[in-house]
Amino acid sequence: MTQPLTGRTVLVTRPLQQAAGLTQAIRSAGGATFEFPALDIEAVPEDELSVPLAQLADADIVIFISPNAAQFGMAAIRARGRLSSSTGIFAVGPGTARALQAQGLSQVIAPRGQDSEALLALPQLEDVAGRRVVIVRGVGGRALLADALRERGADVRFMECYRRMRPQADASPLLTHWQGGGIDAVTITSAEALHNLSVLLGEAGTPLLAATPLFAPHEKIAEAARRFGIAHVIATPGGDAGLVEGLIDWFRNNP
Repeated sequence: MTQPLTGRTVLVTRPLQQAAGLTQAIRSAGGATFEFPALDIEAVPEDELSVPLAQLADADIVIFISPNAAQFGMAAIRARGRLSSSTGIFAVGPGTARALQAQGLSQVIAPRGQDSEALLALPQLEDVAGRRVVIVRGVGGRALLADALRERGADVRFMECYRRMRPQADASPLLTHWQGGGIDAVTITSAEALHNLSVLLGEAGTPLLAATPLFAPHEKIAEAARRFGIAHVIATPGGDAGLVEGLIDWFRNNP
């Protein structure tokens, strides 16, 4: 029996160290992949984290924004900080919760949704007046979560433990492959990665990107892609499984 993505090649733009799960899921569905990271992730040096690490010891609530926050944040905490046993640990989405559980944190609270809005809807975060909250995130993350918790009366601090950077990459092999009809779909997991991809592709890649179906695991990312001028943008369920589900549905209906 033919697998649902047989004959399709999907551009995977996740950071290199995070692409394996999506790549394997696409290949398991019969597809091929072309990996071209549009984002690099770099840890913030531990000596720049001394103040936020000290704040963790007295935090009532610690919120990890992403799997990257779980990975880099817990590495810094293990090296130079600590979490109190009474601290409530929250994750933005199931993927981040799984990443924290893999780091040995068993009592992690997470919504089923994949964003800050879903987290803020949890009953455990309704009454946070006077509580000390540390948000573990990348440098320059969204303000929504912190602003909403402050409006509810929380004392909110940040532990910014990683940076997102544009890779220094040669896009010519990708462009050659794409121009030959070798890319059937693009997966993007952040608006920043989409911008980076466009810059790396240059003018030669603009029409290719605009004409190729793009799959994003959140409506906000999909909206950014539509504003970018991409003709076919598909918002999928969250995570790698959601992206593959979206790919399968699209190619089933658009053979």
